[in-house]
Amino acid sequence: MGSAAPLTVTVSAPAATYADTLAALIAERAASRLFARDTTLWPVTSSAAYRLGWTDFERNALTAISAAEQIRAELDAQGIDRVVLCGMGGSSLAPEVIARWASTPLTVVDSTHPEFVAAALGADLSRTLVVISSKSGSTIETQSHRAAFTAAFTAAGLDPAQRIIVVTDPGSPIAAAARAAGQRVCFADPDVGGRFSALTAFGLVPTALAGIDVRALLAEACELRPLLVEDSPENPALQLAAAIFAGLPEQYVLGIIEQADLSWGLGTWIEQLVAESTGKSGAGVLPIALHPGAPEASAPPANLERVRVATAPIAHEAREEAGELEVVGGLGAQLLLWETATALLGHLMEIDPFNQPDVESAKVAARAVLTADAAPGSAAAATRIVDLPARLLASPVTPSPADCAELLAAIRSSIPRNGYLAIQAYLDPTAPYAEALERLRDALAQELEVPVALGWGPRYLHSVGQLHKGGPALGAFLQLSGGGSEEVPIPGSDSGFATLIAAQARGDREVLASRGRPVFALVTPAPDALIAQLLRALA
Repeated sequence: MGSAAPLTVTVSAPAATYADTLAALIAERAASRLFARDTTLWPVTSSAAYRLGWTDFERNALTAISAAEQIRAELDAQGIDRVVLCGMGGSSLAPEVIARWASTPLTVVDSTHPEFVAAALGADLSRTLVVISSKSGSTIETQSHRAAFTAAFTAAGLDPAQRIIVVTDPGSPIAAAARAAGQRVCFADPDVGGRFSALTAFGLVPTALAGIDVRALLAEACELRPLLVEDSPENPALQLAAAIFAGLPEQYVLGIIEQADLSWGLGTWIEQLVAESTGKSGAGVLPIALHPGAPEASAPPANLERVRVATAPIAHEAREEAGELEVVGGLGAQLLLWETATALLGHLMEIDPFNQPDVESAKVAARAVLTADAAPGSAAAATRIVDLPARLLASPVTPSPADCAELLAAIRSSIPRNGYLAIQAYLDPTAPYAEALERLRDALAQELEVPVALGWGPRYLHSVGQLHKGGPALGAFLQLSGGGSEEVPIPGSDSGFATLIAAQARGDREVLASRGRPVFALVTPAPDALIAQLLRALA
């Protein structure tokens, strides 16, 4: 964990409107009104009236931590030392960051890829506790994971009621099912939306169960809170919101660059928080998590603003002087800062930062594929790419590209002016080819000279997927999916995980295409060979 410097936000070469935007936020008393839960900060249709519990989080957080610590003591006595967290989006991203911050093992299951799920189920269950985390209690991925682990524990002669704990809102469907099965339930604050839940039961219970001292994290956030309430030019949340807004609409992409002293994966959490909160009504801010050596970090495209995050001040000689942001501070402070700044950014953009109107569309489309009993991994117009081990399931151009060179040229021409490319990987995120896919992202960014995002499906559907569909129509999409994986059944369902993930991929590309977004979808039985060949073509 280590010690962190006091939280600061540094705005280098701010946009011309930055000072005016900051002054307006102060004059409107936006910060104090936010923490007073004044819902008039957002449109009158805003759901903020029941989504602002995160602004006063300490009491509920301490209650959740105490309950988790008591359970942790019981687990220690039983020799249970492996914690598996099944959750999507806000239910998994913050705990994953916290576990990395603490250098503590936490297995996060947020994929429906059959090989990934099979590996999670095949580990040593005798020493495993599974946390099922879902705010709505109806998320299909998490329900499927719960069914699979229940069956696996039973097959291993272990009582699922003693090995599964559910974190959810009161009254959710999964709460009733868990209680009926004799499983323990930890209730979260229903007054908090999923992506703003890092400092609530969703972020703290799984990590406390893993043995992490999350009280220190909470104390750091509590120490910062009084400064964030102030309507003052020294308020870092006001500074951050004003700096991001001042760059819009030209710089709508934030390149989140974690410095060498910070390897928490904080950028992936920021991606969901900011993109899902702002990406709607044709507007949006798209964060992309970047490593320090990414092409966009040294030569940013015109539509990208660099944001460097660190736990200690960055040496001046290592900083880029042309327009960027620097956010320095510990994890607890960073979490509360970004939540506050995102809510304020929604105010500036005149949108509701607490809803996600387009997330459900891909879910509906995936369910339609499943209930139609179609073959979700296929498409009538599938085209073989002659020099790639893949077939093209969807393409916005006619005729469809026939080889790799034509495919890359078509992708280039389909990216809108001032646009971005998003790689959507419906593949196993723990497979050896994952590192090569990161290199492919870098190579495409270098070649195309545009920001390139990489999202693992279906994880990204609960994150930047909202912006892909509801944000500005400036993206092109390269969807990669596997074929030929052995089916892993979902107990109580007519389908398995291979069928589910294929339906999710098809559902999302159909929704994107229906909204005029260019989608290139490749399916391959050999993802490693496909990625390698694309890298060779770009070289």
